[in-house]
This record gives sequence, structure tokens and C-alpha cells, in this order.
Amino acid sequence: MDKKYLISLSIIALIITTAVLFPKNNSSETYLTTKVRRGNFISEVYSTGQLQTENSELIVLPEEMSSRSVNLYEIKVSELIEEGTVVDSGDYVATLDYAAVEEILLKANDELTTALNDYEDAKIDTNLNLSTLRDELLNAQVDLEEKRLILEQSVYESPAVKRQANLNVERAVRDLDQKNRNYSLKQKQDENKVYRAWEKVKSRQNKVDDIDKLFNKLEVKAPKPGLVIYSHDRFGKKVKAGSVISRWYPQIAELPDLSSMISKTFINEIDISKIKVGQQVKIGIDAFPEKLFDGEVITVANIGQVIPNTDSKVFEVSIKIDGIDKDLRPAMTTSNIITTANIDETLFAPLETVFRNDSLNFVFIKKGSKIKKQIVQLGISNENNTQFTEGVTEGVLLIMNQPANADKIPYDGIEIYERVKLAEIDSTSTIK
Repeated sequence: MDKKYLISLSIIALIITTAVLFPKNNSSETYLTTKVRRGNFISEVYSTGQLQTENSELIVLPEEMSSRSVNLYEIKVSELIEEGTVVDSGDYVATLDYAAVEEILLKANDELTTALNDYEDAKIDTNLNLSTLRDELLNAQVDLEEKRLILEQSVYESPAVKRQANLNVERAVRDLDQKNRNYSLKQKQDENKVYRAWEKVKSRQNKVDDIDKLFNKLEVKAPKPGLVIYSHDRFGKKVKAGSVISRWYPQIAELPDLSSMISKTFINEIDISKIKVGQQVKIGIDAFPEKLFDGEVITVANIGQVIPNTDSKVFEVSIKIDGIDKDLRPAMTTSNIITTANIDETLFAPLETVFRNDSLNFVFIKKGSKIKKQIVQLGISNENNTQFTEGVTEGVLLIMNQPANADKIPYDGIEIYERVKLAEIDSTSTIK
């Protein structure tokens, strides 16, 4: 075989063996890197909200509508003054549906008339019945007297005649006693009948009176001075002319106390665990971009609400605005920045430096041409950065894009993972 050919084959084999046993580091791969920094770390949650007053005087349906005898469960708002109108105490606010009340008033008057007629009929029937019974009772008394006279006159008659006369007297006595009892029972029965008829008249009269009172209160007035803001019905829709108001949810409008305002906002279920009562908030008003207010979280809902047409849940949060501003009005849109954490002198880096699998958080540390896969323990996060509590030191260089051979790089810091898992197990056991 040609010597040159053998040498060429040997060189090729050596190159292949070297490539297999000592793979070349892909120095041409480009990495985006950043350093772990130490400093003040602030975590914030952003949300939009709507201004509301913390306290307000409600303008509601007349209390006469709550009467059980009225039997009216909802009513339409026929007219309503313009939202934002400033009113004084006793000023007109709204008109409720007169036609609906007139209808039940007409029916109630018909029922009252029927009840009065039934009462009069009961009294007449009672008089007739008792008059007949009194006549029968009087006849029985006369019959007894006649029987007694016959008995007295039979003193000289035969024993059989006297015996018959005596039996007739006894029978007349029993008949009189029976009629006396019947009269007493019938009298009591008719008295009860008349009483029930009268109670029905009173009930129908009370109903008419209650409806009359409601009829006179269908023009709703302001209970105190203030700025009129429309309320929302039980379906969340703003009340307006034509809206139907239920007596179980009777708000028509409200007079807000503009000296104490809150921003009502909704936080998604991912961030709600970060929100606590007492946290500080910066509040912007979309209508006045130049204004910025301080605030504080005052309530956090325990139960979430499902966003329509999605599976996402949000939790209601109320933020009290510090101070007073004459330009603030209910229903204005707010931009809220809630500070959930403010930590001095801690380590942090961009969120893109952290990679995850089913159970681990880890980073890629670049030192010269070498890359290390380091397990880390994380703290809190904000929009851009995450806090490191273990696994890295200040100034180390982290890769932000995963290396091509990431799966072949072994993990460092497995003891961090084991310690975290042990702490989780201890925590679960304590709860149980």
C-alpha cells in the first residue's frame, strides 16, 4: 500500500479520535450575561382601580315599601336627576313608578270594600240567627209554663193523668235547657264570625293605609346635602331612569363623603399572596396625570371572583388615599403601585437569569470559558428582578440565555435543594 496513503489515513483517524475524546468548546456560542448585584430591592404590584368614597349616605327606596302588607317587591325608577348634581337636604332626587302603586292600591281598595260587605253580612246573619233562636227560646219557656199549669190542675186526676202531666213538664224543661245551650253556642259562634270579618276589615284597611303612605313617598328626597352619584343594582349595572330596584337591594343613589376616598382595585391570584393590609401605595389619577397620591392598603378580600369568560380569579383590594383633593370624584380611574417589599442590602439579578425544572431553580455562572450550573434559593421578585437568598455571591457573572449543552452540565449546590425540601417537609408536618 502507498506510504503516503497510510499516513493520510492515520492523520484522519487521529483527528476523529481527538474530536470524540476531547470535544471542542464551542467558543463561538454567544451569551447574554449580567452580574449579581447587591443593593436595595423593591417589589411592587401594579394595578388599575376606580375611586370610591369610603363613607357615603345612601339614597334608598322608601321604608314604607318594606311593609309586608304592601306586597310590592320591586319598583321602577321613572325619573332620576343627573348624576353629579349637588343637592341640599330634602331636595328632589328621583320619582318611582306611580302606576305600579296605583294598581295595587286599586286592588287593595276593592279587597277592603269586599271585606266591609262581608262584615255587614256577618252582622245581619248574626242578628237573624239569634233573633230566630230567641223566639224559639221564648216559645219553649211558654210551653213549660203551660205544662206546669196542666200539672197543677191534674191534682185531682187519676194517677196516670198526673204521671203524664209530670212527664210533659220534664220534657219541656229539657227542651228549654237544650234551646238555652243552643242559643249560647250560636251566639258565641256568630260573635266569632263577626270578629273575624272585622279583623279582615282592619287588615285590609291597614294595607290601604300602608299603600297610601308609600304612594305619598314615591318622590324620593335627599336625606342630607351632597353630590349625587348613581348606585349599582344587584347585577352590578348602574341605576338610571327605567331601572328596576328591589326592596332587598334598595340603593338608588348615594351622597359620597368626598373627604375620605379609596381606590377599589382587583389583584390577580398570582400576586394576591404578596398583598397585605398596611402596605404603602402610590396612586395616580388618569384624569390628572400630574397628580400623585400616597395611600395604604386597608382591606384584602379572602375570596376571589372569577373574571367572566375566563378561568382567572381576582381578589378585591381597597386602598385608602391620604389627604383631601377637591378634584377627586367617584368612578375616576386610578393607577396603583403597591410596594409589597423593600429590602436593604440584598442580592438580586434579572428574572431571565433563573431557569427552572420540576423541582429546582438554578442559574448558569460563567467564569472565564467555564460554565457552572448552580442551584439557588430565591426570595421575592418584582417586574424585572428576583432576589437570591442562597447559591450566588455579589458580582458573579450569570448567563441569561441557556447554553446549548445545558443538559450535560452537572448541578452544583445540591445541598441547597435538600435543605429547602427538608424545610418544606418540616413546615407541612407542623401545619398538620
